[in-house]
Amino acid sequence: MSAEQMINPDVPPSGPGCVECLESPSGWWLHLRRCAACGHVGCCDSSPSQHASHHVRDVGHTIIQSYEPGEEWFYDYTTEQFTQGPELAPPTSHPADQPVPAPADRIPADWQEMLH
Repeated sequence: MSAEQMINPDVPPSGPGCVECLESPSGWWLHLRRCAACGHVGCCDSSPSQHASHHVRDVGHTIIQSYEPGEEWFYDYTTEQFTQGPELAPPTSHPADQPVPAPADRIPADWQEMLH
């Protein structure tokens, strides 16, 4: 599939945080990535669980966009390159008042040692 076929600009994001981390009582993330095909929001590769990359491997949707405020870049896991893409359906990032890392009530004291 071409990059254009892996992007659906009309699908909204799955929510304000990593889907899988929010389902786990101890899940937390550093930064968020949004699947450009289906809107799945997962945690970045620096986060302990790396759910965005798992989504790519499990589902085959290979293009993501940063889900951080002020960041608009796309990345293609197939080419391992940054790429271009259209404006996606809003919201284009997690809430601006959401802390990094998040969720605030789940961040362990030694969180920096847990990053990849």
